[in-house]
Amino acid sequence: MSRKRVRSRDTSPVDPASARPARKGRRGTQPGRRLLAGLVAAGAVCAGLSAVPASAATEPPVVSRGVTIPAFYTPPAELPTANGALIRTEALPLGLSIPGLDGRPMPGTATRLMYRSTDSAGLPVAVTGAYIEPTAAWKGGGPRPLVALASGTMGQGDQCAPSFALQHPLTLKGDTVSVGYEALAVYRILATGAAVVVTDYVGLGTTDRLHTYVNRLDQAHALLDAARAARAVPGASVTAASRTGLYGYSQGGGASAAAAELQPSYAPDVPLAGTYSGAPPADLTSVMKGIDGSALAGALAWSISGFAQSDPDLRAVVDAHISDAGKAALKDASTMCVGDALFGYGFTRSSKWTTDGRSIGDIIAADPRAKAALDKQRIGGLQPAGPVRLATGVQDDIVPHAQARQLAVDWCGKGADVTYEAVKLPNLGDKILTNHLVPLVTDQGEAISWLTDRLSGKPATSNCWTMPLQP
Repeated sequence: MSRKRVRSRDTSPVDPASARPARKGRRGTQPGRRLLAGLVAAGAVCAGLSAVPASAATEPPVVSRGVTIPAFYTPPAELPTANGALIRTEALPLGLSIPGLDGRPMPGTATRLMYRSTDSAGLPVAVTGAYIEPTAAWKGGGPRPLVALASGTMGQGDQCAPSFALQHPLTLKGDTVSVGYEALAVYRILATGAAVVVTDYVGLGTTDRLHTYVNRLDQAHALLDAARAARAVPGASVTAASRTGLYGYSQGGGASAAAAELQPSYAPDVPLAGTYSGAPPADLTSVMKGIDGSALAGALAWSISGFAQSDPDLRAVVDAHISDAGKAALKDASTMCVGDALFGYGFTRSSKWTTDGRSIGDIIAADPRAKAALDKQRIGGLQPAGPVRLATGVQDDIVPHAQARQLAVDWCGKGADVTYEAVKLPNLGDKILTNHLVPLVTDQGEAISWLTDRLSGKPATSNCWTMPLQP
């Protein structure tokens, strides 16, 4: 399928209400661009693993908020026919790595990859990510297993891609701030001897479209296809027989939850052993209310821009109800990472972005077309495959606890094997992200231990019977 490839960029982001917009370029000096482009090209040649089209290598690089996006991330004009098929790979130097006693890097050897997936419209799409072959040996039963990891919220700018963050754990450049916080989970999983594949999601990193933030189908497909692609990575020890686990928190928790629901129909060839879903945004209507006016209010802009790109009904609502100032804010946010959004739009009320002063949530609730479009994103309508561990902080007010708990109730009602964990912590501050982020860290060890047991073939024990007693 032909993809629109745009290389000349202006300094303003693309209108999110337009379908399939090209990616945005941002401010940057010409000497800096030439220097970085030269380094990227030299790295690609040295790696010897890339298959970047000549046109991508010769055209001016994409620059997002002062960060040059390597030519690797520009999709080719034609894509493979099979979901999960590799398009290209290259060596990925990990930003946090040390040499092991045997000369091999710790915690593993990473490969950047691009693979084919299918978007929510049923069309082929190129997605990037990273595969890490662990140095640690797998001591469980069977072949080395694989964990497909869906990152938590990183942003909507291409420079925020999780694979990019593995190489650059901290980006403080131009007008952007990005922190690769998922490295902690990635490295802890690698230490168990399991391989890890990380998806960048649809449109995050790849320069042909806007990232479709929290789109249920896009995220689930990208995660499952990453697991498929990992098997074909040169040098990978995982095979079609490798038990596979899904792992994600926050945005990633929604992605892993949706993937567990869709695996039987979309990717039955992925041998799913277990899924960890932390703080999943299962009901976006509730989540929009949670993030509106919070420190992460910029995420509301990302979701609106992403859905306006992919859903004509929501696009019509944006055109009709978002003011010129609001559209400018959505454009600006569409190139931001989390750090930029915290500084630029933290605690902003969406009522400032609308023509009549109502919140975006209220506008969507009053419009049957928009409400129906958002309802299609609801997770919990299908029984997930295999055992699932769902964890949610009882004080979480960004991705509200109640809607995550309801997902566990919905799944239990469908006969799913659910281990529900209510993370009980004191209120650590309203709307400032602490109630959402602290459970990510405090529950991570238990989550990885639970998933490792599933990858080892140990059975899970559902605690659905405790749900009436659980907070």
